[in-house]
Amino acid sequence: MLVYSSGLDLSSSALRFLTAHLREHRRALGTRWRRLSAGRQALLALAHLRNGHPYAQLAAGFGVGTTTAYRYITEAVDLLAALAPTLAEAARAASMKAFVLLDGTLLPMDRIAADRPFYSGKHKKHGMNVQVIADPFGRLLWASPALPGAVHDVRAAREHGIVDALAEAGANCWADKGYPGAGGTVLVPYRGRWETLSAGQQAVNRSHARIRALVEQAIATLKSWRLLRKLRCSTTRITSLVQAVLSLHLASSD
Repeated sequence: MLVYSSGLDLSSSALRFLTAHLREHRRALGTRWRRLSAGRQALLALAHLRNGHPYAQLAAGFGVGTTTAYRYITEAVDLLAALAPTLAEAARAASMKAFVLLDGTLLPMDRIAADRPFYSGKHKKHGMNVQVIADPFGRLLWASPALPGAVHDVRAAREHGIVDALAEAGANCWADKGYPGAGGTVLVPYRGRWETLSAGQQAVNRSHARIRALVEQAIATLKSWRLLRKLRCSTTRITSLVQAVLSLHLASSD
């Protein structure tokens, strides 16, 4: 396999953040020697998350075996996922904002046609449903564990306890028509055909759409990590990947 040098479109703060936690983790384990230093292991994990390169390609580039690359990346991802904020912490942060934005996104994945639970009829493809909370400027605050793509947004929000958490925190939340009857502090536009709505309802819906559209920036931030654009791993690993990306984003934006 040919090997070449390449760049990574991330700030050095992400590398320093992950390296520091890996070093602390190694000290806690009492690790004496590894094939890669903590810094190189961090770079390996970041390259996988940001660019989505297969383990075999990364292993060749870093001079380790494929199994070793998998083990190092999994260790780093699990470490990052454990640092991600909980929903309760996100709700407390949301309570200090004028309002927050809620939306769901589908993370596409390779599945066979028979895997009905993972097929989203809305998006016409297989994937995992992830709920996203953003601040009024469209900045990512929190991302939920992944559910099968067939789960609708309002059901996902209820299963994760998002509606109740935001209501208890007194945080107003703007969402789209995918959250009918969500209740709590979740605000949704008027439903019905445009021509059947009154002029006042149409004006409210236009204003609602302009505000809610900012959540797309948070979703774009999540999917700027190319691994999440086309998942090729076990469904049991996807939540850890999403939480790891969330931790890195929040650490870099502080």
